[in-house]
Amino acid sequence: MRETIGAASGLVRLAFLVQNLYAEVGRGCDLTEAQARMLCVLTNGSVGMAELSSQLCLERSSLTGLVDRAEQRGLVVREADPHDRRAVKVSLTPAGSTAVHRFHAELTERLEKLTAELPIAERERFTRTLQRLVADVPVLFAD
Repeated sequence: MRETIGAASGLVRLAFLVQNLYAEVGRGCDLTEAQARMLCVLTNGSVGMAELSSQLCLERSSLTGLVDRAEQRGLVVREADPHDRRAVKVSLTPAGSTAVHRFHAELTERLEKLTAELPIAERERFTRTLQRLVADVPVLFAD
């Protein structure tokens, strides 16, 4: 007999599953989970430190260390904000772009396998439901 779970419990378990895959794929791409998240955010262009801190839910001191380590690895660069001399923006380098695209491709492949066994109609319904649930969440990577 199949276990019956509620929506909240199912979403928490799904989040746990996705988070574990995210971390596992990140390790395979030589990225920490935090680095992978930051690089995904930066795929849409330069982001100021304050906005990056907000999007990643990190304190400024933690973000500074994360950016420092990614910069030392050649994944990101800091640039002066042309509109605010006091602000700094963070951008992907070519190496960072390569790393995040590899990460995205591998993660997408692994996540697609989760739904591959579902009948097409069920998979399409699940996709439509996900689209409604995440409608107000910023796009980090377009498929």
